Amino acid sequence: QVQLVESGGGSVQAGGSLRLSCVFSGHPAINYAMGWFRQAPGKKREGVATIYTGTGSTYIADSVKGRFAISHDNSKKALSLQMNNLEPEDTAMYYCGLYLSRAVRPLEPGEYNYWGQGTQVTVSS
Repeated sequence: QVQLVESGGGSVQAGGSLRLSCVFSGHPAINYAMGWFRQAPGKKREGVATIYTGTGSTYIADSVKGRFAISHDNSKKALSLQMNNLEPEDTAMYYCGLYLSRAVRPLEPGEYNYWGQGTQVTVSS
């Protein structure tokens, strides 16, 4: 069965950096959409950064463009999110999402049907 295991959250001060990781196992697919989403208390889940492994195309939300970078190791089926220059507004639970095909709307959470357990990111001012 599909498993997504996340790691790397934590607490930092504004301007700091964190790196999130997510490892996908339990399915032989090699072309899939995978990405990071976040949900702050009282808010809807939103797409942060995603990738389609078939082409390497990446999709980055405007709110994090220039600060966050997504990468994927095909051999390890491991997804990473490097988050730099973090802001208090980035505070949220971050989730790894997976769709076993190419997403029509890559940053739309509804396109993804597998989710990790989430990892908390807290940025203090």
